[in-house]
Amino acid sequence: MSIVVATLVGCASGPDRAQSVEPPPAYPPPPEEARFFYERTLMSSGQVTAEPGKNRMRRMLTGESETGESLAKPFDVTVCRGVVSVSDSVRRRVMVFDHPGRRYFRIGDDDPGALQKPLGLATDGDCNLYVVDGSLFRVMKYDAKGRYLTSFGGAEFFKHISHVAVSPKGDRLYVVDTGTVENRDHRIRVFDGVDGKHLHDIGTRGTEPGRFNLPRDIALGPDGNLYVIDGGNFRVQVFKSTGEFVRTFGGMGAQVGQFTRPKGIAVDREGRVYAADAAFGNFQIFEPGGQLLLFIGDRANKSAPGKYLLPAGIHVDEDGRVYFVDQYFRKVDVFRPASLPADAGYLAAGVRAVVPK
Repeated sequence: MSIVVATLVGCASGPDRAQSVEPPPAYPPPPEEARFFYERTLMSSGQVTAEPGKNRMRRMLTGESETGESLAKPFDVTVCRGVVSVSDSVRRRVMVFDHPGRRYFRIGDDDPGALQKPLGLATDGDCNLYVVDGSLFRVMKYDAKGRYLTSFGGAEFFKHISHVAVSPKGDRLYVVDTGTVENRDHRIRVFDGVDGKHLHDIGTRGTEPGRFNLPRDIALGPDGNLYVIDGGNFRVQVFKSTGEFVRTFGGMGAQVGQFTRPKGIAVDREGRVYAADAAFGNFQIFEPGGQLLLFIGDRANKSAPGKYLLPAGIHVDEDGRVYFVDQYFRKVDVFRPASLPADAGYLAAGVRAVVPK
């Protein structure tokens, strides 16, 4: 299935210059019926914070760009009720873009709760934020306002901690221990979200169903099942929350529905699975049983809507919008399902879109 990606271009070099804006890229492209539209790119805090009227007018007249703190090397993204949290491993913090509140704030700068290498992110039903720290070998928990609450794990539990999924009630944490080529500790470690006790593990190293080779990411589906990107085995594996193997799909290859370098995973409210592939520069969308529906994106050396060179984390919010991280281009692209009006949903509140030129 081919994907057409158009670049939106806005000219604002003077008050008399009319802006020329093409329709947003659609996926799949015409003449097929669109299922998703590229909506915006998130790159800087200036896109969400309130801007004085005189500054906004000056930008309109002069063509200046919005200012603010930009992403340096984003790794993962999670969203809860319009609040977009992005881990940045270079800035050593989580950058939080609160669209309904029209504000920006940072998590992890100060003790208690200072971060060293923030990686995977997740939220529970109360919008508490869980942050994997690759240097501390812990999952750090913060409330919806960014206040540190507690942590889980430690160096005695993990060889190479990378991602986390959390139950809606926050009573279970499923933490990916990716492992290394030298050890067999390629697994999901399960913790009690209340007292922090380690409960049990899912998987060990291997190629058989239910085993892992460098697991990368994990997501919790609406069916209560766990969906794991099994990177070195080039597949998605599905487990019950108690650890029983359910099914697998995917495989190594260069065709759609296969994987070359799978990285991130997300599941929407309908159970559809979104799998990011760093080599393809895209994400593929599957039915819950593993049937391919669509892929979005393309590998490129220049940033543009739907163009990627080093994609990583992916998330689907409550409204069905998809957030896709590219580390090299230092951005998060947002895609809106065609069934959702542009002015609907949590993200629509307080948003100013920035489209790369």
